[in-house]
Parts: sequence; C-alpha cells; structure tokens
Amino acid sequence: MTALAIDTNIGELWPLVWQATYETLYIVALTLGLGGVLGLLLGLALYVTRRGGLYASRPANVVLNVLVNFFRPIPFVIFIAAVQPLARVVVGTGIGNPAIIFALTLAATFGISRIVEQNLVTVDPGVIEAARSVGASRARIIRTVVLPEALGPLVLGYTFVFVAIVDMTAVAGVVGGGGLGNFALQYGFRQFDAVVTWTAVLIIVALVQVVQLAGNVLARRVLRR
Repeated sequence: MTALAIDTNIGELWPLVWQATYETLYIVALTLGLGGVLGLLLGLALYVTRRGGLYASRPANVVLNVLVNFFRPIPFVIFIAAVQPLARVVVGTGIGNPAIIFALTLAATFGISRIVEQNLVTVDPGVIEAARSVGASRARIIRTVVLPEALGPLVLGYTFVFVAIVDMTAVAGVVGGGGLGNFALQYGFRQFDAVVTWTAVLIIVALVQVVQLAGNVLARRVLRR
C-alpha cells in the first residue's frame, strides 16, 4: 500500500508563517490596547449616565446608546470599506496594517463599551450607596469601588474581545493587511494547500487557547481577592 502524497509548500513558507504570526500578534495587541482603553471609557460613560447612575443624564445616555448601536451591528468586512476614507485622514492610508488597525480599533471600541457597561451594571448598588454615605466623591467611587468590583468579569470580557479581534484580523487582506488569516487565504486556500491552511488555523487556535487560559486564571485570582 502506497502512502498518500500531500502536495504542500509549507516547508518553503515557514519564514512567512512566523512573519504572519508576528503581524497577527502586533495587530491584535495594538488594537486591544487602543480599543480597550477607548472602549472602557465609552462603557463607563454609558454606565454612569444611565438612569440612577453616578452622572445620570438622559440626553447624554441616549446619544451614546445611539452611537454604539449604530456602529456595532455593521459586519466588519463592510465596516473596513466604510471607514477607509476616515482611515486615510487619520493614519494617512486606506490600506495595509495601519488601516486594519484603525478599523479594528474603532470596531473594538464600540464592542468593548457594551461589554464594560454590562459588567459594571452587575456591581451591587448597595456597595455604591455605602461609599456615597461616607462622603466618597463620584470619581473616587468609580475608581475604588465600581471598577475593582467588576474587575473579574471585565478580565473575562477582554479575553473574549481578544478572540474576537483575532477572528476579525482574518479579513485583513481586504485592505492589504497581513496576519495569519490573510496568510491562510493567500497561500493556503487560494493555492489549494490544505496543510498551509491548517498550519495557520492551528497557530491561531494555540494563541487563543493560551490567552483564554491566562484570562480564566487571572479572573479567578481577581474574584478570590
């Protein structure tokens, strides 16, 4: 019985595999850093301006909700094309990794804001009222009560966002971006090379597993404090 021959160029493509892996990590890390901070601020704004919030303001909350609800449902592949003109203004180009990072950061900001808001809403109102009763300022309550109380769920939320961003990088090739998703499409799927495709898939799965495990461990430690 003869062994099944597999036609693959994976041996020649290993340098490109590592480059694509680095590009994915770079894009995801920068996106999560920028979008994570912006999303946290937007999520906090949604939380504190809601009815009964520390800075309750119906007009502000309505505007913020409309803004988030407008951008969140847009499929990312369409979102990239829609924000290309703005990307040219902000980062100087509508293609390549700078453009994909810009689009990813915007998309992540609106997605993270909802995750932040939903986790902050779970904070016991009694804890906030107790802090108010001892004269703590609203800013101090946010800093020392609200955020620490929601830190465990927020860690899990940001872990989920990491996985989502990795998923969205797969369409980076639409605007000439790099990463493992684009590598798998260009050298695997389009060349009918299943080994190359599955190599990229397994690397992505390994990255997600490591980050998910780290997020779960960190969240458990935070919740035990």
